Amino acid sequence: MSRRIVFVTGGAGFIGSNIVARLAEDHGLDLVVCDHLRGADAGKWRNLAKHPIGDLVAPEGMWEWLEKRWREVELIIHMGAISSTAEPDADKVVHTNFGLSRDLFRWCADRQRRFLYASSAATYGDGALGFDDAQDWESLAGLRPLNPYGWSKALFDMFAVRQAARGYAPPQWAGLKFFNVYGPNEEHKGVMRSVASQIWPDVAAGRTVKLFRSYHPDYPHGGQKRDFVYVRDVAEAVAWLMGNEGVNGVFNLGSGQARSFKDLAEAVFRAAGREPQIEYIEMPKALRSRYQYFTQAGMGRLRAAGYDGEVTGLEDGIADYVARHLSQSDPYR
Repeated sequence: MSRRIVFVTGGAGFIGSNIVARLAEDHGLDLVVCDHLRGADAGKWRNLAKHPIGDLVAPEGMWEWLEKRWREVELIIHMGAISSTAEPDADKVVHTNFGLSRDLFRWCADRQRRFLYASSAATYGDGALGFDDAQDWESLAGLRPLNPYGWSKALFDMFAVRQAARGYAPPQWAGLKFFNVYGPNEEHKGVMRSVASQIWPDVAAGRTVKLFRSYHPDYPHGGQKRDFVYVRDVAEAVAWLMGNEGVNGVFNLGSGQARSFKDLAEAVFRAAGREPQIEYIEMPKALRSRYQYFTQAGMGRLRAAGYDGEVTGLEDGIADYVARHLSQSDPYR
């Protein structure tokens, strides 16, 4: 019997490892992870430790591995990226997030292998143009991201859509614009992990939680809103795409409902059995001019494509995250 290999770049990272955990439920798949684990204390190896994988490939050895085994590869799931919105080296961000994605897209097109990848809600910039995942060229080209990370993701979305329109694409290609994802296996992300993860040590220790003040007249302190999506929902959507080969395009992936940071913090307190204690602090001046006050995924296109996965509400997702992960000595999925 031939092997069914799914090759996951960034598979030891936050979202990537949750996808690996979900797909590992299918014992007919060989999951090959391409990632750096870095130091033993960083925790990324723990993101994979509970699930069988067929191989672990260092990124610098990726092309050699793929060239040797490409006939066995059914699908590439490309989650590898520089995900920091604060990364100052724009050349590094674009080379990694756009250049590598472009080359993998072409590799899959040439060999007729399927390709799923991570886009981002950061492509929408300040949200003034809304959060509609329209596929027409004018809509895609009209987006104005606020940082090199968002721009690199928007650049690749445009590339993929244009190449597909020209008839040069993998047999399946789909990108997901992730909104604010939270959940297990994000410990290694440091200051880039979700607010739920960042405030948990204070909540658990009985301390006051600090949130940014608002500098927008339409939003009270703590009232800044995001579309928070539980990472288990993200992994389910990827698994659904894998099972629906005829679905192509770039799609939003969120909960479809904007909630405030105050709501999020209060949900963490309630999950810990504590009354909320929140203090509002000054936002760094460098961040104020490029801060998003509202995001909300329009989920109509993905639903129209047939996706019927359930959405985990914020309170339910936070309760699960706290009970099964954050409060445990072993928080990994």
